[in-house]
Amino acid sequence: MTNNIFVFLIPITLLTLSPGVDTMLVIRNTTRGGWWDGSTTSLGICSGLFVHAVISAVGISVLILQSVWAFSLLKILGAGYLIFLGTLSLKDALTGKYSFSNKSLNKIDNNFIAIRSYKEGLLCNVLNPKAIVFYMAFLPQFIDPSKSALFQTFILAGLHFIIAMFWQVFLASMINRAKVILEIKIIKKSLDLITGIVMIFFGGALLIDN
Repeated sequence: MTNNIFVFLIPITLLTLSPGVDTMLVIRNTTRGGWWDGSTTSLGICSGLFVHAVISAVGISVLILQSVWAFSLLKILGAGYLIFLGTLSLKDALTGKYSFSNKSLNKIDNNFIAIRSYKEGLLCNVLNPKAIVFYMAFLPQFIDPSKSALFQTFILAGLHFIIAMFWQVFLASMINRAKVILEIKIIKKSLDLITGIVMIFFGGALLIDN
């Protein structure tokens, strides 16, 4: 198991650093409500890893992947949620509702609502069918069949949790520290616009992905 963990760390770290839906959501929410918003969103995203770990360990993933209608429904829900979040970003770009003015780096922004940020991160991760496929295909390679699959899966998910949280919280910190640049209205609008378009693109790609 120890050797497997070291081998596991390399690809999972590279995967975590690769830009994707999670990265875009953390950026979106950090620009909305500051560091606390982005970090709480990250906590929700990373909590979803344990949901996938449990599903993978008990074999529910196999049932989902083998059931065409169930997997299709999951894809529709996941894609719909991404498109919904992307639409909200586009709406912000059009309405110009921004919140970084005169805010301290460590001060909790008025736009920050913890339960909302956590829920957005959790749902974004749990409703992503690609995460189920990844955990089902990737994690078993590092599981010792002679030992508890659930326990080992939780260890691997825990390592993934730590790496992802560290990276995403660092990303939120960098975005928050760039608030001087983000004070420029056109920059704020452009970032929201790009984030919205990319998230809608990810949602659309998920819908048409076979």
